[in-house]
Amino acid sequence: MRVRMAQGVALLSTGLLTGAFGYGAANLVPTFRAVPLDMRLDFHTRLMTMNGITMQTAMALSILSSLTLAALTRGRARLVAGVAGLLALASFLITRFGNVPINGRIKQWAATSAPADHAEILHRWELFNLARTFTALVAFVLLIALVVNGPRAGDAGRP
Repeated sequence: MRVRMAQGVALLSTGLLTGAFGYGAANLVPTFRAVPLDMRLDFHTRLMTMNGITMQTAMALSILSSLTLAALTRGRARLVAGVAGLLALASFLITRFGNVPINGRIKQWAATSAPADHAEILHRWELFNLARTFTALVAFVLLIALVVNGPRAGDAGRP
C-alpha cells in the first residue's frame, strides 16, 4: 500500500513538474523571443513570482516521493526510483543555481534597462531551462517505466 502511494505521488508530482517545464520550453521560451524585450522582461518577472511556490512544491514532492519510493523498494526498483529522485534533485539544483540568479537579473532589468550582453544571458537562461526540463523528463520516464513494468521478485518490500 505504501509503495503504491509513493508511486502515485512520484508519478503525479514528477509528471506535473515535467509538464510545466515542457510547456515553458515549448511555448513560453519561443514567445519570449517573439515579443519586444521590455514585454518579455515584465512578463518573465511576473511569471517567476507566480511560479515560485508551485514549481518549488512540485520539485520538492518529486524529489521526496521518488526517494521515498526508493526507500520502500529493493533491487532494480530501488535503483530506478533513486535515480529518478536524483534527477528531480538535479532539476532543482539547475533551477536554483542556474535560472534563479538570472531571474534576479531579469527583475532588475525590468525595473531599469537590460545590459548590452542581455541576449547572451537570456540564452544561458534558456540552456538551463532545457537542462532542467530534460532531467525532469528522464525522471518521469523512469518512474513510468518502473510502474508500467511492475515490481519483480525482490523489488518490493522493506530492505
